[in-house]
Amino acid sequence: MTGELDAERVPWVRQDGCDSDSNWYLRENQEKPSDPFHESESRGAWLQRLLLSVLCIFTLFALAAVTLSQSFTSPVAHDYDHSTAPHETAAPPSPTIVQHNEDTLSVAQLRDPNEYILSPSWDFDAHPTVREYFWTITTEILNPDGIYRPMFLINNQFPGPMVECNEGDTIVVHIINQAPNATAIHFHGMFQNGTNIMDGTVGITQCPIAPNSNFTYRFNVKGQHGTYWYHAHHSAQASDGLLGPMVVHSRQEQKLQGLDYATDRVVMVQDHYHNLTSELLMGYLAPDQENDEPVPDNALINGRGVRDCSEFPGWPCDATNVSTPNIDLDAGKRHRLRIINVGAFAEFQIQFDEHPFYIIEVDGTDVNPEPFHRLNILPAQRYSVVMETNATSSNSAFWMRARMVTHCFKRENDRLQPELRAIIRYTSADTEPPVEQPTSKEWSEAIEVICRDLNTTALRPVEPISPPPADDFVVLRANFEIRDWRLARGFFNDSTWHGNATHPSLHRYLDAHVKGPVERGAISVNEQVFDREKELVLETIGIRTIDVSINNF
Repeated sequence: MTGELDAERVPWVRQDGCDSDSNWYLRENQEKPSDPFHESESRGAWLQRLLLSVLCIFTLFALAAVTLSQSFTSPVAHDYDHSTAPHETAAPPSPTIVQHNEDTLSVAQLRDPNEYILSPSWDFDAHPTVREYFWTITTEILNPDGIYRPMFLINNQFPGPMVECNEGDTIVVHIINQAPNATAIHFHGMFQNGTNIMDGTVGITQCPIAPNSNFTYRFNVKGQHGTYWYHAHHSAQASDGLLGPMVVHSRQEQKLQGLDYATDRVVMVQDHYHNLTSELLMGYLAPDQENDEPVPDNALINGRGVRDCSEFPGWPCDATNVSTPNIDLDAGKRHRLRIINVGAFAEFQIQFDEHPFYIIEVDGTDVNPEPFHRLNILPAQRYSVVMETNATSSNSAFWMRARMVTHCFKRENDRLQPELRAIIRYTSADTEPPVEQPTSKEWSEAIEVICRDLNTTALRPVEPISPPPADDFVVLRANFEIRDWRLARGFFNDSTWHGNATHPSLHRYLDAHVKGPVERGAISVNEQVFDREKELVLETIGIRTIDVSINNF
């Protein structure tokens, strides 16, 4: 199945094997059997249509004769004023198609982190472009930090490739699923206005992509720019490796940034588990396991970390091909780092020894530069920071520290190394990067032992958008509760969601339109889609602005 079939050719017909009665389009266009009871009636209707057709033809001949006679009696102008003559409207140029064909490697390996450095020659003014990617998803054994474990890979590499485009471009991603499990890809933060079927959420907008099948995601990126990422949205496969960064450039990107910078790159941080998430989920979702989230074993920066194999007796381990991550930056310049927490659970505190930085973007929103020493970033959050390499007391190298906030964990993990470091090295045209370990000092401020987001009250959008006055106000209580069979599940108020991978919510909505009555109120709850006795359904009338307050406790 491809998304192109669903979204463009026959948008209401699914051929993905989901349970559905919404294949009405095909049924309504099939030839219907004859009905003898109405044959005599159809003959009379046929004679009426014949007489009407003869009358129409006669009228057309009469109009043609009048027009022809006027053409012989009217003067003919041979000279035209080309300055005022009508011109044919030029057709818009066809979009450029750029294909990102990446070979699927024969041996699984870690992706070169230099692929996450953005090109300084990127064309922000390019015409709208179709950017086409080809991904083969497999599962292989890999050791990002030395410990071997099965992982989901894209084109046999981890992490996934960077998706990069301009605002207004069209993204096309062809997925071939050669993994033993079904999957789906969600492009985190994309609005998907008009293309919600491409959102990649199993049980909500699509059925999972079955093993040995394919799917094509196609959507236009409009009305947004900044730093994003994509990840699997089925089970917890993102923690098994199925993820990567996405960057959307504004056509006014250089104007919107309050600080100039010489280089631009993505830095992904994440917690890392040595066990499969399928095993971890079985324990986490078992009875009497309330708030006992699995504690990570390690952390990664751009898919890399390093552990001492002697600390893991009995585990398959080889650390010869992994090392401390390195980031090389030209001295005396400003550099943009797009930091993304692509992890599952851990909050990180990030700092650069002896180097302050400025935050210039938060989750796809450009903000006026504000100085910080530390950055608290939770899973799925994105911050762009600009750092200047102009001062250090530790020669030409210093530490980037990514420290997990272990205070938020319910229990301890003896194997956990909570702080991951990367070496940032000054480079220049005349000297080679240093090879020695940095001796830089971390900032002296006390580290908070509290689980909360970064205080962003000082950050102001470059282009503020004032919200319209609210017509309604809704309060939701979000929490985990133990209900039947001592199972802890997430709730909004008193409602918890039970997903159906073979009959997603969007398909259920379309099916109800097929089964339901022909006439329905413009604003009403479709009772064939939503069960208000068992589901939390928020109703509104007309197009309104609604403030939603979510209390998480």
